[in-house]
Amino acid sequence: MSDPRETDPILDPKYDAAGLITAVVTTRDGALLMVAHMNAEALAATQSSGEATFWSRSRGRLWKKGETSGNVLRVVEMRIDCDQDALWIIADPAGPACHTGATSCFYRRIDGDRLIRVA
Repeated sequence: MSDPRETDPILDPKYDAAGLITAVVTTRDGALLMVAHMNAEALAATQSSGEATFWSRSRGRLWKKGETSGNVLRVVEMRIDCDQDALWIIADPAGPACHTGATSCFYRRIDGDRLIRVA
């Protein structure tokens, strides 16, 4: 028996127990920028504004990427995986994606127990 989430053409995100879904953000050319979480309100805000909005677990509120820095993520396309429990956001960044000022939040490579800056 197939899951309707996998076969029906209806958006029906499978949120976790906290009401969140993981969102992976890349550029058009596939460069990984960041990973964050969305609830239904964040997803709706992103769809209506065209700019990425997430649920901040640390702040306990909606957080529009770039709301203070100006480094918004303009959404080019959103995709959802086969069982609708993860989002892929393809975006045009208006500046660094990471709060540290790095282009990507993934700017360090693990080398044993050390971290090596790569970008």
